[in-house]
Amino acid sequence: MTRTRDQERTVDQISQRAAELGLLLKALNAQVTTAESCTGGGIAEAITRIAGSSAWFEAGFVTYSNQQKTRQLLVPEALFTQVGAVSREVVEAMVRGAQAQSGAQFAVAVSGVAGPGGGSPEKPVGTVWLAWGAGDEVSSERRHFAGNRDEVRQQTVIAALEGLIRRTVREIKNQG
Repeated sequence: MTRTRDQERTVDQISQRAAELGLLLKALNAQVTTAESCTGGGIAEAITRIAGSSAWFEAGFVTYSNQQKTRQLLVPEALFTQVGAVSREVVEAMVRGAQAQSGAQFAVAVSGVAGPGGGSPEKPVGTVWLAWGAGDEVSSERRHFAGNRDEVRQQTVIAALEGLIRRTVREIKNQG
């Protein structure tokens, strides 16, 4: 399968952000971990695409099922019936669990509806929740991405990396 020019640009954009994140983490002597559902390991793949990432990438958790989110990331089972897997509460629990299980200072977690099916009026296709952990601080946001399944997943990877970059830059400024 050959990639289109737009696909190549997106891959390059993702790689550039992953490389930038790596430089920042290396400067902080810090580790990052990922907890992924809808991206299926895409964030971890982008990070480990960068040579030398073993110095700053700790672990990647691909927890597609709710059962694995609970088993591997310690997400309370009750959250799934209360708010659903695609929710602020679940991604924040995922990010905390990833940090606790890996020991990494920085983390990102994602859960969403990449499509083409699975959407609802409350959570249409393209809805993604992202959460970031920086030490004890956890923040999250809901995004809606347009496009097909691959495009939603790629936009999620970019947003996840950009959020990590913002948090590492803030940490560098706080130390400076």
